[in-house]
Amino acid sequence: MEPRPGDDRPNLPPPTVWPVGFAIGLACVLVGLIVSWPAVAVGGAIALIFGFLWVRDLSRGAPHVEPPPPPPPAAVPTGPAPPAHLGPAGAPLPEPGERFPRSKFLEASTLGLGALIAGIVTVPPVGLMVASSFEGQKFHPIDLGPLSDFPSGQFVITTFVEDPAAGEVSRRTAYIRYNGLLKSQPSFTILSNRCPHLGCPVQPNGPVDAKPERVVTDKAGAELLKLTKVKPAGFGCPCHGGQYDTEGNRTAGPPVRALDRYSYSIKNGRLILGSAYSVDYVHGTGKDARIKKYPLHNPGQHVAGPEFWLFPIPEIRA
Repeated sequence: MEPRPGDDRPNLPPPTVWPVGFAIGLACVLVGLIVSWPAVAVGGAIALIFGFLWVRDLSRGAPHVEPPPPPPPAAVPTGPAPPAHLGPAGAPLPEPGERFPRSKFLEASTLGLGALIAGIVTVPPVGLMVASSFEGQKFHPIDLGPLSDFPSGQFVITTFVEDPAAGEVSRRTAYIRYNGLLKSQPSFTILSNRCPHLGCPVQPNGPVDAKPERVVTDKAGAELLKLTKVKPAGFGCPCHGGQYDTEGNRTAGPPVRALDRYSYSIKNGRLILGSAYSVDYVHGTGKDARIKKYPLHNPGQHVAGPEFWLFPIPEIRA
């Protein structure tokens, strides 16, 4: 069978959308390095799928396209050929594998520009991710006073200055209840007043004593710590109507999880407030409560369930 004219020409693959999907997957991976690891996994899966489809199409090649009919043969010149020294000098044919300076320059420029773009895109998020692992704990333990200041079974509104050097901007409020002894150790419920919806200050739903039980000031007279008794039936957010029970569980309104809590320790008979953490739900009450705790998250962020994977937001440190 005689080969048809044009059969020696390479068959190029047809246009495809696989490279676009592959690029989207890589973009998701880079964004995921800043947002969350699940986004990196999703972007990697997209890049792998579209990359495989792209390579498969390239390996198959394009179907043969019938070449256009060859042009009519040119008229064959008659008469004797002109002498070689009268015609222009012909360019020598390139050697197999020979590369020209222009090709080398274009190749080096393309690779260098690609490496520069990749560095600009990847170095900042990777640097932030690595740097965050070296950040120290920003919350300093707070001495809230002797255990006798916290009566059993009753909440105490505790306002304190987290960083005296920062002043009022670092003032925080917690609702503290002494639950009695658990395995010979004092047990406390310490709720943050930051609403998990948008961060508004949550208020107790009950009577508050007019006079504080204890006030601690610095040498200049600035208030550092204040303890006030309260008898709440629950807690409520005045901004958007979020409601919580006495364990901090959401009972109504738009909040996405329970109230955040504080860790604590007991040293020399004094209550030491630790860092805050987020809570999905609390089963049980008081010292028998079982808490589903997570690292501290921003207001409005889910800590569990399908919503957490649909809305990945970076965690915050406290």
